[in-house]
Amino acid sequence: MSSDPDRNERMEKIVSLCKRRGFIFQSAEMYGGLNGCWDYGPLGAELKRNLKNYWWQKNVVERDDIVGLDGSILTHQEVLKASGHVGGFSDPMVDCRTCKARFRADQVAEQRCPEKPSRNPQENGCDLTEPREFDLMFKTSVGASSDEGAVAYLRPETAQSIFVQFKNVLETSRQKLPFGIAQIGKAFRNEINPRNFTFRSREFEQMEIEFFCRGEDGLRLTDEWLEARIAFYEQIGIPRDKLHVLDVPDGERAHYSSKTYDIEYDFPFGVQELEGVAYRTDYDLKKHGEASGKPIEYFDEATKEKLVPHVVEPSAGCDRTVLALICEAFDEESVTGDKGKEEARTVMRFDPKMAPVKCGVFPLLKNKPELVAKAKEVKALLAPLMNVFYDETGAVGRRYRRQDEIGTPFCATIDFDTVGENGPELEGTVTVRDRDSMAQERVKIAELPGYIAGKMA
Repeated sequence: MSSDPDRNERMEKIVSLCKRRGFIFQSAEMYGGLNGCWDYGPLGAELKRNLKNYWWQKNVVERDDIVGLDGSILTHQEVLKASGHVGGFSDPMVDCRTCKARFRADQVAEQRCPEKPSRNPQENGCDLTEPREFDLMFKTSVGASSDEGAVAYLRPETAQSIFVQFKNVLETSRQKLPFGIAQIGKAFRNEINPRNFTFRSREFEQMEIEFFCRGEDGLRLTDEWLEARIAFYEQIGIPRDKLHVLDVPDGERAHYSSKTYDIEYDFPFGVQELEGVAYRTDYDLKKHGEASGKPIEYFDEATKEKLVPHVVEPSAGCDRTVLALICEAFDEESVTGDKGKEEARTVMRFDPKMAPVKCGVFPLLKNKPELVAKAKEVKALLAPLMNVFYDETGAVGRRYRRQDEIGTPFCATIDFDTVGENGPELEGTVTVRDRDSMAQERVKIAELPGYIAGKMA
């Protein structure tokens, strides 16, 4: 493992690249920034969308036993009272009387004093207050009234809308146990100390499944979902040896869980959680049934039995996974340039499925109308199928480097062979250059969409 200075330097380079190339920006940066909130730029938005689309494809579209939901962000206060969030969703907080910073009391040793970032508050002798509970939820009012009945919250997790809509989804989708309800959406937590770039934020997105089952199947399905989720990360380009599984011990699990695995990734700033796979038993459906006075049950037509389903919850952090993809992709190497000299190359080695731009299209020279026209034809051929970037500015080698730095896996160059000026042998072909190996091969234009699609399978 690299030393801490090396890992810190790597993270600084990643953060710099994210802003320079349009992956991630600080929210409201021109006004000093909104701490714990981030805006995804053109490339970041594409990367995040690719991840969400692939997650949905694998977990909803390709499965008959999982259906989708898109719940509202504003949440009825009674929902969160029943779930235990109102009055029970908080973290211990301490303030420093010296530097005026605020820290989570249970993570003081992991945090850094703003006056001396090389030390934690205890090492720096900060004068800390006694711990007190800090409400993590964002509270608001709905409508013109401001009385207690108008109180609502920005949801702190996406799970609760799935639980309260269980019966509606069951009746309209005609699913049989075991089955799941999937959702991708925003959640909000008023974190005491957002940190590590986008890893811990106040506004974030979850990719979550509540998989309903019989109680006797819960633990087995929890183990099966753990393996399925690890396989998913491998499919998107995060190797298994960078993933760690924490079997969360008794006393450290959430109150509703009888079994929880945390899937963790080795970030430059340390091993941190990407996803939790939790066996929530029948806690949630029972609580909402009791609080609403409307029991939430499943009727088994075969056995004529009524039961409250148990649930296994694979819950992934979308923003954390995007950050893991960026950290895993980032690479620097020394290569031999066009003039035979060694030069540095920064390359984002995204799995082609996740890459924001799939193909760069270049005319060899921008002052040759026939090359430009053919290059635009190639772009028009690919654009309905994938995100393509057209570039005619600068030397081809420099254009390759720009695409390397944003992670484009393929570049197609239209040259004089393409338009038949050097003979008919290669007419109608382009030079396709691979990002990782930098190897080049000739591909027929008509076969180019299938060629790239095959590489992304």
